[in-house]
Amino acid sequence: MPLTPRELNRATLARQLLLERSPLSVSDGVRQVVALQAQHPASPYVALWNRLGGFDPAGLDAAFAGRTVVKATLMRITLHAVHAEDYGPFRAAMQPTLYGARLGARFAGTGLTPADAARLLPGLLEFARTPRTSAELRAWVEAEVGAERRDGAWWGLKGYAPLHHAPTEPPWTFGQRPSFVAAGLDAPPTRADGAPHVQEALRTLILRYLSGFGPASVADVAQFALVRRTAVRQALAALGEAVVHLPGPDGTPYHDLPDAPRPDGGTPAPPRLLGMWDSILLAYADRARVIPPAYRPLVIRRNGDVLPTLLVDGEVAGVWRPVGDEDGAGDGNRAGIEATAFHPLSPATWDALAAEARSLTALLAARDTTAYRRYGHWWAKLPEGGEVRRL
Repeated sequence: MPLTPRELNRATLARQLLLERSPLSVSDGVRQVVALQAQHPASPYVALWNRLGGFDPAGLDAAFAGRTVVKATLMRITLHAVHAEDYGPFRAAMQPTLYGARLGARFAGTGLTPADAARLLPGLLEFARTPRTSAELRAWVEAEVGAERRDGAWWGLKGYAPLHHAPTEPPWTFGQRPSFVAAGLDAPPTRADGAPHVQEALRTLILRYLSGFGPASVADVAQFALVRRTAVRQALAALGEAVVHLPGPDGTPYHDLPDAPRPDGGTPAPPRLLGMWDSILLAYADRARVIPPAYRPLVIRRNGDVLPTLLVDGEVAGVWRPVGDEDGAGDGNRAGIEATAFHPLSPATWDALAAEARSLTALLAARDTTAYRRYGHWWAKLPEGGEVRRL
C-alpha cells in the first residue's frame, strides 16, 4: 500500500522525538534528530526542549563547550548543530556544494582562484587551531591577500574551510558576533565532485538523513543537503539493500531504512511550540508534510526567516513569540508566550499549548526572555482573523 501523507507526517514526528519527549542525553538526542538548525543561537535549545524529557540547557552548553555537539556551516549552506561524529562525513558530502557556492562569484570576483584557496586553507586552519574572532581571521586573510581582496576572500573561506563556531557568550553559548576554531580536519581539496570519499560521505549522509527524517524522496534528500538529485540517485542505488523503496501518496518513490519506525497515521501527536527555523519545516522539498500549503508563506518569509510555530496534530497551525509587559501590553502580566492560531483550535488544544508555554517560558526566563525579539516585525504582516492568546 502507498504511504499516506499522515503516515509520512507521523514518521517524521516519531524520528524527530515529537510524538513524545525522549529520555536521551543531549548528545544522543542530537545524534537521533541528525541536525538542528542553528541560525539563531536560541533555536537548538528550543528544539531540544521540544524533544527531550527534562531537558537541561546546561547539558547543551557543556556539549558545545566540549565539542561533542558542534555548530558549523553545513546542509543548505546554513548553520546547523550536529553530533561531532557526523560533522566529518556531512562536511565531505557537502564538499562539491560548498566549493561551488563559496569559491564562486564573490570569491572569484576578488581575482582569487580555487588554487589560491588551496594555498590559503592550510595556513588559515593552522591559525584557527585556537579560537579566533572574525576580526582576527579577517586580519589574517588581509595579510595574505591584501585589504582590497579581504572581504570577498574571507566570505568564501569561512564557508568553505572546515571551521566550527567557537562558544562566545551566554545566554545561548553563541552570540551574534561569531568566533571560529578549526574542525580538526585536513584542508579539503578544491575540486572533488566525483571523488570516492565524497561519494561514500554522501551515502553516510543519506543514511543518517533517513534515520532522522525518512521516508523521503530523492527531491527531499537533495533539498536537505543541497546536492544534485543525480548524485542522490546514484548514492541510493549504491546503498542496495541498506535502503528500502516505498510508494508514496502520489506515486513518487520514497526511500527509507528497513527497520525505521513508521507509525500509523492515526497516532496522536501532542501540540508543540517549535523554535525559529525548526528542522522539520525545512528538511523536505515537499514541505506540505508538516506545513499546510496555505500557511507556508506566513511561516517561511521571502527573506528566509522561518517563524516560531504552533504544531497541532503534527502540522503547523500558527505562530508564537515571547512577550512581556515591556512589549506594551500594559496589563502587568509577567513574561509569557503570545500564540496566534491561523484557524480555530479546540479548548483542549489551547490548554495543552498553555502547558507547553509555561514550560517554555521557564526556559526563556532562565536564559533570555527577548529571544527572537528582532523578528517581531513579521507579526504586523500576519493576516487579520487569527485568534491571538497570551499563554
